[in-house]
Amino acid sequence: MDNRDPNDLNKHVQTAFEDVIGEPDGSHSPDCVWRISAMCFKGGKACCYTILTGLCGIFIGLYWGCEFACISFEQIWCTTPMLRVFGVYLGCLQKFFGTCVSCCLAPICETCGLLFSNISVKKC
Repeated sequence: MDNRDPNDLNKHVQTAFEDVIGEPDGSHSPDCVWRISAMCFKGGKACCYTILTGLCGIFIGLYWGCEFACISFEQIWCTTPMLRVFGVYLGCLQKFFGTCVSCCLAPICETCGLLFSNISVKKC
């Protein structure tokens, strides 16, 4: 349970004191202020995060579990079968239009190809 983000989903959320607050050269506070500020930051963050996750984490986890269950249900039972139906209908239309193109446009294109194939360009 030590690594709770093995896929680095929240790598962008850097909330360590050193990642948030930094003093450039020439603008340093006294060392005791820096140490106490870091301790207050870390303690306040840990306390607030613990309270928020304790109060809301379970319910938010339940919500997202239900949300992804609904998405899975919709994809499995609605979207995928509907895409299959569209594929069947569009397959018939593809055959119909393919036949029309073969019968109507193919002879015209073949004739144009034969006409233009005898043209030769010579440099002078």
